[in-house]
Amino acid sequence: MSALWIRHPLATFTANDQDAGNGIVVEDGVITELVPAGQHPEQPVDLNFDASGHVLLPGLVNTHHHFYQTLTRACPPALNKKLFPWLQTLYPIWAGLTPDALEAATELAMVELLLSGCTTVADHHYLFPDGLENAIDIQADVASRLGMRATLTRGSMSLSTDDGGLPPPHVVQDEHSILADSERLIRRYHRQDERGLLEVALAPCSPFSVTPDIMRASAELASRYSVNLHTHLAETEDENAFCLKQFGQRPLDYLASVGWLHDRTWLAHGIHFNDQEIARLGQAQTGVCHCPSSNMVLASGICRINELKAAGAPVGLGVDGSASNDHSNLMQEIRQALLIQRLRYQADEFTHEDALTLATRGSADILRRPDIGQIAVGKRADLALFKLDEPRFSGAHDPLAALVLCGASQADAVMIGGEWKVRDRQWLGGDLAALMTRHREAARHLYAKATGR
Repeated sequence: MSALWIRHPLATFTANDQDAGNGIVVEDGVITELVPAGQHPEQPVDLNFDASGHVLLPGLVNTHHHFYQTLTRACPPALNKKLFPWLQTLYPIWAGLTPDALEAATELAMVELLLSGCTTVADHHYLFPDGLENAIDIQADVASRLGMRATLTRGSMSLSTDDGGLPPPHVVQDEHSILADSERLIRRYHRQDERGLLEVALAPCSPFSVTPDIMRASAELASRYSVNLHTHLAETEDENAFCLKQFGQRPLDYLASVGWLHDRTWLAHGIHFNDQEIARLGQAQTGVCHCPSSNMVLASGICRINELKAAGAPVGLGVDGSASNDHSNLMQEIRQALLIQRLRYQADEFTHEDALTLATRGSADILRRPDIGQIAVGKRADLALFKLDEPRFSGAHDPLAALVLCGASQADAVMIGGEWKVRDRQWLGGDLAALMTRHREAARHLYAKATGR
């Protein structure tokens, strides 16, 4: 085993206030030593990486995405719409998703995230039209091939327009199919690999697309196997109105009634909670994934991050689906989080380090992954290194602040489990141009099939 010293970084963000000012030592896929400022490693090292031009971060952790939506970015029929009509416009297009298209979308989204410094992803896939029953297997294969950590959430939709829900009947599944496949996936993939790459969570899509029976049954299955639960909640006021009309409850009351209000649940968006609901989330330690760009694009509102954290609820960061973002860049999402939270809080109440924490330790916390999200001895060697050599950084005095404030977007080097995945801003795992060509053709075909254009 070779010991690698990543030495002399411009700045290091550990997400835990430990001193790694002169870098870290990596061996056998884990961090074995933090080297304080002005010191050298205590143990012998075989290899050196000169990080004197880099800012060193824990690998970023994305806790909410919809990879398939990269195929419908800037989609004309869906532009300038609120959430519900936006979904109703896109469902018929997404219904044409094929296995090859999903594979291309998954790989493109994961590589785009990787290039932005992201090492762990959580994708929320809930579309299983005929012929795409093995969607999660496709994603597991791509993640394993890329060597990226992934929480694959087996989503579901069972409440169609015929039953008062939002999705059309041809994109929903029956309860038996959903639960049988959920259990199969847990048994096959959840924590089955030695590298700790793949986990599975259960993720009924939202209150307006699944029945209470599916919510309850998913909670019971997740409890039996001790896996996490994930769903969209409190994203818009329209959702509040839907839950009151359909269930006679606000979204959080509904969540509690189906057995979801606990520390194995994390929620996407979490915008429209009142003070009492925030207190309940904190008591239950239910996590919330902040999705700032998506919330801005769809004009959904601003998550109350500081109140949630003060109550005890862990908060992380996600890019959300690329059809509502429309990118898969987690480093840019950190800046968006800082800016949108400055519209809610004073400048000294939400800092660039707070924003970085969301995408590292905060996201790891809501996935219940204590092995990632920090630079500390014993953590997995998932790392992102950024250079400040572009015009946007010229004249910057604080390297860590510059990373966020000046708008870093692409990592120079990325490591997962001690293996380099990106060097010199280039993906080492394949031909990016060929991947983009395949992805663009899949996007063109999907749109043409639905619209005739």
